Amino acid sequence: MSTTNRRKFFGRGLAAAAVATAAAQEAPAQEKPSKRVIYKDGKKPARPPLFSSTVAFGNLLFISGVGAHFEGDIKAHTKYVLDQIQQQLESAGSSMEKCLKCNVYLNDIKDYDGMNEVFRGRFGSEPPVRTTVAPTGGVPGNSLVEIDVIVYI
Repeated sequence: MSTTNRRKFFGRGLAAAAVATAAAQEAPAQEKPSKRVIYKDGKKPARPPLFSSTVAFGNLLFISGVGAHFEGDIKAHTKYVLDQIQQQLESAGSSMEKCLKCNVYLNDIKDYDGMNEVFRGRFGSEPPVRTTVAPTGGVPGNSLVEIDVIVYI
């Protein structure tokens, strides 16, 4: 490569780098996402709760475990829990179809098939990834099922 060609080659590279640097400096800095707690009644409680039921971070929404604390079978409990989650998602501007991750905690693993009967189709045609376990000692609060989700807004 001749000296003239090398100068042109390096000159173009330096010019391109200068343009890219200038563009990066002019671009507005992106805000870092921040944690936003969403309260059920829209009001912050008087004293700090044990945990937050709904937290947004950027375009992600985290809903803590929802259980059903009434007499009933696994199907009734699963339907109630999924209805509650759907309501929370919709009030936060999301939907069941936007769910990315779902954790299901069963009081008894024998309820797996009954829970699945109600669960199937509730998250649309492309359901989220899911983990299902039956923790030793059961689910707190005498619920037969507890479910938490991560969704995008």
